[in-house]
Amino acid sequence: MSTHLTADIRNVALAGHRASGKTSLADALLYKAHAVERRGSVDDKTSAADYTDDEHDHHFSIDAHVLHLDDHGKRINLIDTPGYPDFIGAALGSLAAVENVVVVVSAVNGVEVNTRRMFAEAGRRGLARFLVVNKLDGDNIHFPDLVKALRDTFGKGCVLFNAPINPGPKFSGVVGVLDAVEAPAGCPVDLVAARSQLVDAVVEVDDALMEKYLTEGKISVEELATALPKALASGSIIPIFCTAARKDKDLGVQELLDGLETYCLSPLQGPPHLATFAAGGNGSDPELKADPSGEFVGQVFKAVTDKFVGNMSFLRVYQGTYKADQPLVNARTDKSSRTGGLFDVQGNKTTPMTEAVPGDIVAVTKVDDLHIGDTVGNHAHPPKLPAPAFPSPMYGLAVEPKTRGDEQKISGSLAKIANEDPTFHVTRDAQTHEMVITGMSQLHLDVLRERLKRRFDLEVVTHEPKVPYRETVTTHSEASHRHKKQSGGRGQFGEVHLRVYPLPREIDSQEKLLELFANKSKFEKMRSAHYDPTHNFAFIDTIVGGTIPNQFVPAVEKGCKELLERGALGGYRIQDVAVEVFFGKDHAVDSSEAAFKTAGRIAFKNAFLAARPVLLEPVVVLEVTAPSKYTGAILGDLNTKRARVEKQDSLPGDLAVITAKAPLAEVARYAAQLGSITQGQGSYHMEFSHYDQVPGNVQQQIVSKAKLGHDEDE
Repeated sequence: MSTHLTADIRNVALAGHRASGKTSLADALLYKAHAVERRGSVDDKTSAADYTDDEHDHHFSIDAHVLHLDDHGKRINLIDTPGYPDFIGAALGSLAAVENVVVVVSAVNGVEVNTRRMFAEAGRRGLARFLVVNKLDGDNIHFPDLVKALRDTFGKGCVLFNAPINPGPKFSGVVGVLDAVEAPAGCPVDLVAARSQLVDAVVEVDDALMEKYLTEGKISVEELATALPKALASGSIIPIFCTAARKDKDLGVQELLDGLETYCLSPLQGPPHLATFAAGGNGSDPELKADPSGEFVGQVFKAVTDKFVGNMSFLRVYQGTYKADQPLVNARTDKSSRTGGLFDVQGNKTTPMTEAVPGDIVAVTKVDDLHIGDTVGNHAHPPKLPAPAFPSPMYGLAVEPKTRGDEQKISGSLAKIANEDPTFHVTRDAQTHEMVITGMSQLHLDVLRERLKRRFDLEVVTHEPKVPYRETVTTHSEASHRHKKQSGGRGQFGEVHLRVYPLPREIDSQEKLLELFANKSKFEKMRSAHYDPTHNFAFIDTIVGGTIPNQFVPAVEKGCKELLERGALGGYRIQDVAVEVFFGKDHAVDSSEAAFKTAGRIAFKNAFLAARPVLLEPVVVLEVTAPSKYTGAILGDLNTKRARVEKQDSLPGDLAVITAKAPLAEVARYAAQLGSITQGQGSYHMEFSHYDQVPGNVQQQIVSKAKLGHDEDE
């Protein structure tokens, strides 16, 4: 049996920028609630959260870690998330499992890049948000300025629930805003004004309470506590708590723990979770209910491959009760599996459980093919929750094993790492024949390479991957090729005449091809047209009189498609091209599919090179956020990268946001450059936009480096 009810569960993610003290705060909360016997420490490598070897080596969180504590009848599930933007995938995945996000801010450094990002992301998901100002025992702290910056950045809903006494090296504790009669010596806050701000923010979402407040001018603490969940859920109030999580004396931590137990939303009060039902499923209501008697539905938000346990998948239960001896059905594959057990998780320690109720965060082991975002049930065709979205990784490295014998090992090992991290992708480029790993940054990939070595004893060497350019034509042209070989016995003969045309990019289906391009008005003698969406390529047959026999036409098409991957100009994939085959010749004895395939490929290449071919390059949308004082330097740097600035905006906290489009080749290593320009205070987000023509001088350099080999059949 589960030892707690859904109404008593509080699911909380600790988020924020690096070095704000999230992990130390988690250790302090566990110790205060007697969930651990001794207070863990990041510095001593005894933290309950940062327990992996790579986290000990780097002295920062790399993964999200699941913890829990039981206090005053409440079960608080804590997820400590990484603060480096490089490991944002683990942080974003964790938000899918909680109703509450505690954004930790360093009192010394103030609002930073990941502070803003995680706060905004929590708001988009409708989660209750709390701010914790940590490290209030640091030097040079100006608390009123810090609170003003929080309110300017995150809105007037940010209100103090407690205030510090003597912030700075002499920090001695906190005083509650609601219950303090007067400010003690050393408190830099006007408690009357702070209480008024708090009450205003709460009554804003409750008309009856607002009316009472306006008529009587007074609201009881109990009435405020009752109205708070609605205010938190709507985002109209963001409580601010003050702490200094340090091993010798954790100040404000008990008050924070009390606040989390009192004010955090339970799974019954959180945002709705909408599911879709597969054909054959027995559900009708798309909104899941946190009801232990309903059909079991959970979702995977974290996955780990452990060398001792094997696969471990972390689930958040949204509906129904899951019993450890029940099968687990993956909604994506509809495959049923037995688990290796159901576990309560405390960092790297696990305790077997018999069942889990709505709101529980648990782990199951030894279930193959379970990925982050997968929905699970215990009946066929379970309801399916939408998978969480993650940013597209754009920092790529070509990779190969250092030891020749590890070729077989590398694919499987990289796949296991990719299953744990949705911002790490592994692809094999059919065009460049390279295995390319893509992540959020150089640091991200460096850490994952260390993990490969530590876990799988696999060392890899990396180098710059080739940029995936494309080739296309800018006008139409015509060419032919006769393939004729005679070397004793049966020869080879095939002759193909064809034309090439630029194919509009708005064509994306066979239907659109026939409607917009390949039709009788343009090709009077057209017999058929085939569309290839991968390359936006069309093959059009207008052969008259059987000059190429019907049985050889597919071979001509096959030859043309071979060139699509091989390229004609610089060895890059061809796209946005149509080929019209209109004439040819055959030989009664020597013609064959192989001959016409070769003739088609070489005729296509000749026509392509005569149609003013150009290279296309991937263009990305780049959104840069940095303090306003660096705007000029950023714009100047973007100008040197062939970037086109599209807009500039301002954010609270004296920040500038610059949106630009730039060639991927110019900004593939932008992280280091931006860090240098902004002294580490800038951040950026990059996503693929489209392909655009490479300028002539740049194209010349790329093509001359390619040194394409001569076609062996020419």
